[in-house]
Amino acid sequence: MPVSRFAHLNDFLLIWAGQLISSVGSRLSGFALGIWILRSTGSTTYFAMTFVAMTIPALIVSTVAGALVDRWDRRRTMIVCDALSAVIMLALAGLCAAGYLKVWPIYLAVGTSSLFNAFRTPAFAASIPLLAPRDELPRVNGMAQSGNAVAEMIGPLLAGVLVSSMSLQGILIIDALSFLVSVAALAAANIPRPWRVAGHHREGLLREAAIGWRYVQERPGLIGLLAIHSSNNFVFSVARVVIAPLLLSFSDATGVGVQYAISGSGLLLGGIGMTVWGAPQKRIYGVLIFSLLAGICAAAHGIRPSFTLIAVAGFLLFLMLPVIAASSSSIWQAKVPASLQGRCFAIQRMTFYGSTVIGYFLAGPLARHVFEPLLQKDGLLAGSIGLIIGVGPGRGFGLMFIILGLLMMVTAIVGFSVPAIRRIDAMTDALSSPLKVAARATGPQAEMAAGN
Repeated sequence: MPVSRFAHLNDFLLIWAGQLISSVGSRLSGFALGIWILRSTGSTTYFAMTFVAMTIPALIVSTVAGALVDRWDRRRTMIVCDALSAVIMLALAGLCAAGYLKVWPIYLAVGTSSLFNAFRTPAFAASIPLLAPRDELPRVNGMAQSGNAVAEMIGPLLAGVLVSSMSLQGILIIDALSFLVSVAALAAANIPRPWRVAGHHREGLLREAAIGWRYVQERPGLIGLLAIHSSNNFVFSVARVVIAPLLLSFSDATGVGVQYAISGSGLLLGGIGMTVWGAPQKRIYGVLIFSLLAGICAAAHGIRPSFTLIAVAGFLLFLMLPVIAASSSSIWQAKVPASLQGRCFAIQRMTFYGSTVIGYFLAGPLARHVFEPLLQKDGLLAGSIGLIIGVGPGRGFGLMFIILGLLMMVTAIVGFSVPAIRRIDAMTDALSSPLKVAARATGPQAEMAAGN
C-alpha cells in the first residue's frame, strides 16, 4: 500500500503509533513478570494463574463494556484506560522498589489492567471504520496487526536482554512511560463519533448490550465466526502458558526471548503483507485456510525438542495470524453497523476471555499432572508416542502442542463444512457510514433491518 494512500489516515496513524509504543511496553513488562514468577515459584500453575488473573475481570465486564464504549467518546475512553494503566505499572514498580513484590500484587495489577483493556480494545477496533474507508479496512486492519507484530517481536527480545541487565522496577517504569506516550498521541488525534452514539435516546445499559447480542444471534455466520474465534483463542491461551516451559526445558530465558522475537517477526511480516495486498477476495477464506495452516505449524512445535524447529514453526504460525485476525475483523466491521460495533467487538472480547480463562485454568494442571507424567521415561505413553516425539522433561508440553494444532485444524475443516460460515462474505454489508445511519435509521431496529 503506497505511503501516499495513507495521507487521509493521519488520525489513525497517530493513534496506531501510540498504541504500538504502549504495546511494546506491555509485552516487555508481561514477559519480565512471567519470568519473575517462574523463577520465584518454579510453578507452571502459578505462571498460568497470572493469565487467569489477567482474563477474569475483563470477562466479567465485557457484557456491558461494549454498550458503554458505544455511549462514550472512544478517544477519551482510550485516553483514560491508558492513563490508569500507567498508574498501575508505577504502583507495581513502587512495590518492587520497596521489596514488597509478591505474586498476589502481580495478579491484582494485571487483573486491574485487564479491566481497562476490556474497554480500550473494543474502542480501538470500533474506531477503525470511522477513520478509514470501507474498501481499505483489510489493509488498515493488516497495519493494526503489524503494530501488534512489532510489539510481539521487540518486547520479548528487549525483555530477554533487560531481564538480566535491568531491575524489574526499571522495566515496569518503561511500561508506564509507554502508556503515557499513547495518551499523548490520542490527545492529539480525532475520532469521529457515530451518529447513534452522539444523539440517540439511551436505553438501559443491559438492554443496549442485549441489542448487540441480538444482532449477532440473528446472523448464523457471525455466530460461527465467534465459535472459530473462541476455539482458536483456547488453543493460543494454552500454548501461551506452555511455550515458555517447553523452551526452558532445553533452553534459557534469553532463548525464550529470542524465540518470541522470531515469532513476532513472522507476525510483523504477515501484517505487512496484509497492509500491502489486503485480505483474500473472500475474507472467510483468510480465516479458515490460514487457521488450517496455523494448526499445522502449532502441531510442529511438539515434534522434538529443537530450538530451530520451534523457531521456524513459531515464525510460520505467527505469519498466519495477521491474515486470520484482519480477515475476521474486516468481516465484523463490514457486517455490523458503526453504532453497534463497540458492543459486537465486546462480544468478541467476551468469547475471547471466556475461552482464554478455560485454557489458562486447564493448561497448568494438564501439563503438570497429565501430559508431563505421560511422557516421562516410565510414563504410560513412553513406549508409544514417546518413541516418536521423545520422553523426558518437556515432552509432555510437546504433546500438548500437537493436540492443540490438531484441534485448530479440525475447527477450520468444520468451518468449511458449515454453509452459513463459508458464505458469510455474501451477507449484505451494514450501513457504510455514520452519515447514512443518521439519514436512514432512527433506532436499533431500523439499523438492524438496514444491516439485513
